Amino acid sequence: MIDERSATAAPVTGLRERKKRRTRNALLRAALMLFLSQGYERTTVDEITDAVQVSQRTFFRYFANKEEVVFALQELVESRFVAELHARPAAEGPFEALRGAALAAWDTVEVALSEVVPVDLYMRSYRLIESTPALLAVHLRRSTELEERISRLIGAREGLDVDADPRPRVAVAAFCGVMRVTGRLWGRGEDTSVESIRRLTETYLDRIGPALTSSWRGSA
Repeated sequence: MIDERSATAAPVTGLRERKKRRTRNALLRAALMLFLSQGYERTTVDEITDAVQVSQRTFFRYFANKEEVVFALQELVESRFVAELHARPAAEGPFEALRGAALAAWDTVEVALSEVVPVDLYMRSYRLIESTPALLAVHLRRSTELEERISRLIGAREGLDVDADPRPRVAVAAFCGVMRVTGRLWGRGEDTSVESIRRLTETYLDRIGPALTSSWRGSA
């Protein structure tokens, strides 16, 4: 016999979750637009909640502070990359796995981003981070933490202790350096598409080997 309460629980839960997601996304969009139009430090939580017509209590249900809002999209992109890295074939070498995960993430992240904000807003938020000293400091700290996480992931794939063998950290440092450069260049450019940052990422990643192991004299 079917329990009527169980039969109705799933749709109600689904509706509740969709409403929560819409509220969170609305707060995120409103906050980013305010940060971009009047500055991160000058924007208050009250202004964000007023724009969405919700209470401060609702804001803090979704975000611990303004900083967390700014980096929500970065977190989305990073988590997609880490998931792709976990899924790479075990037979791939470390750098091949990193490259494949990065390109695969860019192949799928546009849909995830567009469900939250326009991709153009993501690019502009990257510029905001780069141009705001307080946010840039947080970005560098988060990048260091992510780099260590990826290093340990690569070490585990290769069966290595990253504290005894420097190779995972060296490879990941080179990889993350390229990702920071391509992100910065993309953020400064006029093409805001995900395709453009994917192309840029692929081009720069493919130059790491020649840049480190070959002579540059006489080469284009």
